[in-house]
Amino acid sequence: MRKGFVFGKFMPFHKGHEAMIRFALSHCDIVSVLVCCSNRETLPAAVRESWVAATFRDEPRVQVLVYRYDEHLLPNTSETSAAVSAVWAKQFKQLFPDHHIVVTSEPYGELVADYMGITHIPFDMQKSRYPVSATKIRANLPASWAYLPDSVRASLITKVVLLGTESTGKTTLTGRLAAHFNCSAVMEAGRDIVADSNDFGIDDLYLIAEEHARRIDRQVTGESPLLIIDTDIHITLSYGEHAFGTVLDIAPSIFERNRADLYLYLNNDAPYIQDGTRLGEEERNLLDQSHRRVLQRYGIRIEEVKGNWEERFEQAVILVEQLMQRRLDAWSAFSGRLQQV
Repeated sequence: MRKGFVFGKFMPFHKGHEAMIRFALSHCDIVSVLVCCSNRETLPAAVRESWVAATFRDEPRVQVLVYRYDEHLLPNTSETSAAVSAVWAKQFKQLFPDHHIVVTSEPYGELVADYMGITHIPFDMQKSRYPVSATKIRANLPASWAYLPDSVRASLITKVVLLGTESTGKTTLTGRLAAHFNCSAVMEAGRDIVADSNDFGIDDLYLIAEEHARRIDRQVTGESPLLIIDTDIHITLSYGEHAFGTVLDIAPSIFERNRADLYLYLNNDAPYIQDGTRLGEEERNLLDQSHRRVLQRYGIRIEEVKGNWEERFEQAVILVEQLMQRRLDAWSAFSGRLQQV
């Protein structure tokens, strides 16, 4: 049996890494993927491991392992060096005594293989097939989004949720924001399952919760690092309490899939528009109070959006831009720290 291994930091895991592992599979019966995590790196090992494992969950020949090391004892560098390669080759020999192939896309792969007495099979050394690196991705995540596998996109995407009672412009604003930022959107499932807000049951609310979570799942791996979502699970919970005095039994996984980075709450100061399927205005305002109570109970911090339709759009754009800048600054700071170690 031909056993080979691939190693890397995977900060983050990208499509070049994925292609290299698939290339290794074409030459080996078993491929071990070693996620190397230093004691000074802040990106959790479990997250990096999950990215690789999720990408190859349907490939039983891939084994994902984590190797934690102390930078005082082992060098943390990607430079090609005989001394560094010798030190790491010694560790790899202990970890993979029965592996006879190492696959890399770096010049040091040949050195590591020589020190181990095994075969090095190079992959795309010129980076012509996948002109990307983890360093480039860390420097500009939005520009590198296309090079991220679905498992990585799902964990790094920025999600913005629009909340509010009926007739506050959530659906229209979701569409406008998605067009403005050229990003994906999730439209609420409630309107497709319940045609009239005055006529629905508990079972409908559970259907809405499941379907809305599925819609989010389909969009988190889209072509944009930003996702705008119309309504979330807390609003479904509020309908259950307001209409039936019942706290819905919602699975933790649904809460997790609905979790967002920014919650915009549309105030009910907008003109009320009755389209024949909405609650009456007084009932709609009572529902607004219910929404706020539920959100407060679950510790959801909201940003209030008020005014006419254009004012709401302008406020929302500013808040989303501020969020994206904070995310970019945090990612840049993370990248900068890595360059210093």
